[in-house]
Amino acid sequence: MTDPLQVTVIGAGTMGNGIAQTFATFGHQVTLVEVAQEGLDRGLNTIRKSLDRFVKKEKMSQEESDQIFQRIEGSLDLEVGVANADMVVEAVFENEQVKKDIFKSLDKAAPKGCILATNTSSISITSIASVTQRPESVVGMHFMNPVPLMKLVELIKGEKTDAKVVERTKAIAEGIGKTVGVAEDYAGFVANRILMPMINEAAFTLYEGIATREDIDTIMKLGMNHPMGPLTLADFIGIDVCVNILDYLYQQFGDPKFRCAPNLRRMVEAGKLGRKAGEGFYSYT
Repeated sequence: MTDPLQVTVIGAGTMGNGIAQTFATFGHQVTLVEVAQEGLDRGLNTIRKSLDRFVKKEKMSQEESDQIFQRIEGSLDLEVGVANADMVVEAVFENEQVKKDIFKSLDKAAPKGCILATNTSSISITSIASVTQRPESVVGMHFMNPVPLMKLVELIKGEKTDAKVVERTKAIAEGIGKTVGVAEDYAGFVANRILMPMINEAAFTLYEGIATREDIDTIMKLGMNHPMGPLTLADFIGIDVCVNILDYLYQQFGDPKFRCAPNLRRMVEAGKLGRKAGEGFYSYT
């Protein structure tokens, strides 16, 4: 474990609250930043429930759970939230312009020497860093969902990311129990460049009537030794997230293999976004 850091996480959604919980579990002080009190309360409540599950499963004591939770404070002010940060991890939704706007603010407010990390799963680190005056300090730190349980962090170095920042970020990630895989800065990196075409092809297979959703998932789960089938996984990730990533990959590469399956796009239009909406390929009501 590295020495305790002051870590600021921007965004208290699914990824953000998981990242905050993980850093706090390993002894770091965390500020969780949101734009609205409702979102912040929801994120903190999710962390509390997650820690309660660890206590129930006897993975930690109630005292340990309480200590972890006490290391996390909330803020509705980005400038205040990052004022003393050693590292900032941006974890808002996958939209390039939104992320750039945040990094413009971070560039002005974060201390000199602070590592500016983005949890993007597909967007160019170089592009995000280009809006700052310190692109050498910007790095990709792609956590996997659910963050407290998944071991991998995909570490992405932008065109101007300093090698020392990459090594420092790798050490920090390993210090919070993660295994690090390093990728170059091309759209989708490694994880989503390989995963999204698989999910997309599973959607096409269903769309073309080749098999039922259950049989597609069963064949891929048992035949390929995957923990869950691709359609179940799409529901878990969010159908809208899958479509956004596929569209970004198609835009960046112009390769038809990234062309989004029609049924995925129709599901988004119908609000069938997967587990978070109560319905996707499967029903979760």
